[in-house]
Amino acid sequence: MLRDFTPHVVGVNRLSNSRGDKMGATTVAIERDEDEVTASTQKRGEGGAWRVLDMAKKHRSRVSWAFRSRFSSLMAIFVTAAIILVVSTATRGGNGALREAIEVFPVRDLGKEKACDLFNGRWVYESSTRPLYSERSCRFMSDQSACEKFGRKNLKYQGWRWQPHGCNLPSFNATNLLERLRGKRLAYVGDSLNRNQWISMVCLLDSLIPDHLKSVETTGSLSSFKAKEYNASVEFYWSPLLVESNSDDPVHHRIPDRIIRAQSIEKHGKHWMGADILVFNSYLWWRRNKMKVLWGSFEDKWGIYKEIDILRSYEMALRTWAEWLEFHVDTQKTRLFFMSISPTHFWGDEWGIDSSQNCYNETEPIAKEGYWGRGSDRRMMQLVESTIEGLTKRGVNVQILNITQLSEYRKDGHPSIFRKQWESVTEEQLANPSSYADCIHWCLPGVPDVWNELLYTYILFR
Repeated sequence: MLRDFTPHVVGVNRLSNSRGDKMGATTVAIERDEDEVTASTQKRGEGGAWRVLDMAKKHRSRVSWAFRSRFSSLMAIFVTAAIILVVSTATRGGNGALREAIEVFPVRDLGKEKACDLFNGRWVYESSTRPLYSERSCRFMSDQSACEKFGRKNLKYQGWRWQPHGCNLPSFNATNLLERLRGKRLAYVGDSLNRNQWISMVCLLDSLIPDHLKSVETTGSLSSFKAKEYNASVEFYWSPLLVESNSDDPVHHRIPDRIIRAQSIEKHGKHWMGADILVFNSYLWWRRNKMKVLWGSFEDKWGIYKEIDILRSYEMALRTWAEWLEFHVDTQKTRLFFMSISPTHFWGDEWGIDSSQNCYNETEPIAKEGYWGRGSDRRMMQLVESTIEGLTKRGVNVQILNITQLSEYRKDGHPSIFRKQWESVTEEQLANPSSYADCIHWCLPGVPDVWNELLYTYILFR
């Protein structure tokens, strides 16, 4: 039942720009160093012989100054050409990729830095370029996200693209991404929202690959999409609380009395070991007041259990996750990302309708800039930020992809009742569709495609 996921009213931190807070902006730029050449002056000598020597010095000084000036000019030209060559090489093959790369990661112009916050912007309806794939044509579409298949008639949710303020996202190019992933592993690790994003990525790549050269294999908690021609894999690993828990079964995990082993992650971590790109998330399953923490194993009858405040238990799990990354990830090989909160839309009073209503029957995004729903706990993302800051100080870089604000606007993008129902729907529920609407996950094509466009931008252009 979806009631298991009902969030509570939460506090405030600095991640969003709503209610006076500024968004935790990611600012990226390619900078060009400018050389400055200063000519030194010589003192004038006196007397005949000294005057001759002084003239010789001046001559040498002029020659030296001219040489240094020309050398500096040549170096400036060389540096500029090198930057253009690097950007051109990194983006060759895309549709206008060089222009797009410069727009997203602009050059510092005459000391005035132009920068782009990819996560701050607006939704623009553009049915001529959206959706990026067809729900029906994606062989690996999930019934949890196939809203058209399960009866949704209004498909406008598929036609929106994200427009950052001041720049454009590069066009998603599946060939470029597959080339970058050649011989590599991209792994999503987390809960069903990370699985939502994984399916989106699989569908974005699916149409490019012939049927006999692609497959999806599932073993336990690990599902892997294989692009055989590229020797590449795009994987999803079910680990909703990051650390070991009694909800780790990928199918049977609806357990009301959740328990974590806050200091144990090796059971999961061994499946991520060696991945070239790791994309983590963990929030949805922490939405409760307290979490039961176990010291000992689940098989140990002498294990110690204690209920701990949710912020403290989340912090404990993040610390274990961070320590695993620090000691088990090759930072020269592996790139690390953490997805911020994926928002829910359970309370209609937040956008001006009756409080008993939710995302059911919503067909338009929220227009109010900076809108923030009460289901997104900024305090928890502050814990993620501080954990990642600590990792950075220890030489492990994790990039937060701040999808929260842009996703907050999309009350229209959830499956609502248009998905496979895993449990029989009662007559009472049918009479009140809002009572069983899924306002957590996302229809595909849809919002998670933009999350992957942001990930694509960082993988190829950052």
